[in-house]
Amino acid sequence: MTGTSTQPESGGPAPFTVADHAARMRRAAEAAEAAGLAGLLIAPGPDLVWLTGYRPVQTERLTLLVLRAGHDPVLVVPTLEAPDAAEAAGGPALTLRDWTDGKDPYEATASVLGTGGRYGISDNAWALHLLGLRERLPGVDHVALTRALPMLRAVKDAAELDRLAAAGAAADATYEEILKVPFAGRREREVAADLADLLRQSGHTQVDFTIVASGPNGANPHHEAGERVIEHGDMVVLDFGGLKHGYGSDTSRTVHVGEPTDEERTVHDLVRTAQEAGFRAVGPGAACQDVDRAARAVIADAGYGEYFIHRTGHGIGVTTHEPPYMIEGEEQPLVPGMCFSVEPGVYLPGRFGVRIEDIVTVTEDGGRRLNTTPREMATVG
Repeated sequence: MTGTSTQPESGGPAPFTVADHAARMRRAAEAAEAAGLAGLLIAPGPDLVWLTGYRPVQTERLTLLVLRAGHDPVLVVPTLEAPDAAEAAGGPALTLRDWTDGKDPYEATASVLGTGGRYGISDNAWALHLLGLRERLPGVDHVALTRALPMLRAVKDAAELDRLAAAGAAADATYEEILKVPFAGRREREVAADLADLLRQSGHTQVDFTIVASGPNGANPHHEAGERVIEHGDMVVLDFGGLKHGYGSDTSRTVHVGEPTDEERTVHDLVRTAQEAGFRAVGPGAACQDVDRAARAVIADAGYGEYFIHRTGHGIGVTTHEPPYMIEGEEQPLVPGMCFSVEPGVYLPGRFGVRIEDIVTVTEDGGRRLNTTPREMATVG
């Protein structure tokens, strides 16, 4: 098994260049230094892909990118993967330090890190490797990367925004098509399969989730589409997304099979109003928590506050969930280029749920939606 670099999709944008990745690594190292860190330790996963374009298979063998301000980036890799890493991971922007099976991979890493200091380490690093590093280098301390540098990938450049916009448009096209398929009399998993097929037809190379939560299942925000047969009179929460051109989509709409009751329509309109309030709170200098407060206040004032049981939003980029988070207590100011969801919901146990979600990017004078399908309730057959 070997790793792969990020490649352009057919008809897609040009891939990021060695210069792009070198600039990202340099900025990350400088941000670490400014945060009082000796450097960063980047394990295989979204951070490594974003920084280098290299996507190795995650195994028990140690692969680790070491970034330190004023030093060349070093990628510690198993010898058997070194040729692929050399080709895919930044070319001349990186120095490779390989280790062979039977040797101590932490010795190879130790020679790069030195004997002390505090390093930010990827959240998804294996405990096996973190414990190995601590045993080999007891003088080196570690802190989770999203705690140390939560905004590392948060502000997108123009090329990233274009990819996110394309992913959002593809998800919108998927929603428009799913409204044409039958719902009543079919199992949730069958409609979820339709969503996955439509996402791929719209250009997604990876489908991350296709939530179809009908009737009482809609009161569970992360319901897994199952065997329940969708019935006439059901409210159905649809939440779906994945990756297109390496960047995420994530949108939610709530539809109704046949005509809704007055209460169902009232709750849906309430969530739509809350979602609009959250969107209107977006702008440079506002705090992340201001978006949550704006959406939550609408629902709480209507008497449904206890039924809004999750944060209002999450960041999105090379993964569908990443910082920043729109939640009370998050005082990080919004900056042009940040992208995140605005997705309030109301969940009535044993009855139904409603969620409406758009991806939004911060602009110089407010916010821009990357999902533009109607937020009014649609009826399906």
